[in-house]
Amino acid sequence: MKKLVFAIITLLIIASCINTPKDYVKLTGKLENNKDSIIHIISRMGILKTIEIQKDGSFKDTLKIDKADIYTFQTSNSKRAPLYLKNGFDITITGNADEFMKSFKYSGIGASNSKFIIAQINENIALGNPAEIFNLDETNFNKKIASIKKKFDSILNSYNDLDSSLIVLAKNQNSQMFNYFKQNYARNQKMGRGKPSPKFYDYIDYKGGKKSLDSFKGRYVYIDIWATWCGPCIQQIPYLKELEKEYHKKNIEFVSISTDESRRSGGSWEAAEKKWRDFVKKKSLNGVQLWSGKDISFQKEYQISGIPRFILIDPQGNIIDANAPRPSDPSLKTLLNSLKI
Repeated sequence: MKKLVFAIITLLIIASCINTPKDYVKLTGKLENNKDSIIHIISRMGILKTIEIQKDGSFKDTLKIDKADIYTFQTSNSKRAPLYLKNGFDITITGNADEFMKSFKYSGIGASNSKFIIAQINENIALGNPAEIFNLDETNFNKKIASIKKKFDSILNSYNDLDSSLIVLAKNQNSQMFNYFKQNYARNQKMGRGKPSPKFYDYIDYKGGKKSLDSFKGRYVYIDIWATWCGPCIQQIPYLKELEKEYHKKNIEFVSISTDESRRSGGSWEAAEKKWRDFVKKKSLNGVQLWSGKDISFQKEYQISGIPRFILIDPQGNIIDANAPRPSDPSLKTLLNSLKI
């Protein structure tokens, strides 16, 4: 009997020495040159945890995670870094608060997941301006995409202890990125700079009659696709008015095309047109004010899925920018002035 009791006690001691997975995350670390007092751990739903930072920049706390995912480690709106968390992780973060993510070093159990995410972000930054890739000929475009894919695959393969959920997420994101490149490259071949612009015909002019894109041949055309119900569109109106005033005597037409339709006007196309006319009058809108009515072919050709959308076309009817800067964006004036309108 004594031997049996001794054996049971021995088994209990052995069992107590076995490491069982923790149902929480442990975070420790130190931020040099830190001036903030709180760290926020933020999920997609909002702030998950606040952690106090000591005067020497050190911090230490635990938190429970409902789902393994990418979270945000933040001390202020301008100081943010990604952090992959899963219960059982024990991560130490060190770095310089003035350089934040660039200087961060992750160590401990589960740290490689965050290191991988940073590596992915840095490689994305290194890609530069996608427009330069879209402007390549087909052979060089395919070579460039193959090179990019090789780099991202290399990053993924260089980490052999990533969480399975992160691997799935990374592969999906990479797949979406390459689909984006391919789809937009095909679109750019049709809608890129110098390509003939799709045309619209017989749109109703607020001042009377009808207008088509060819009505403005010989002049630059800055097109605003908008609607009276669109808040972001309305926000651009004061900037557009200023722009029209500044370039009034230049070789450019500012053409606003309303896409107001029956579904937002009680099922009536007549009501939609009236709503547009009343808005133009009330707001004293300048430039050329057109209504597209039932014709959405121009929107479809430009694959417009959200408004406002701005398009810049040259005097020959060719595209300068199929997704031009908004009137509120200072880069628009830079673009227009570069054309010596």
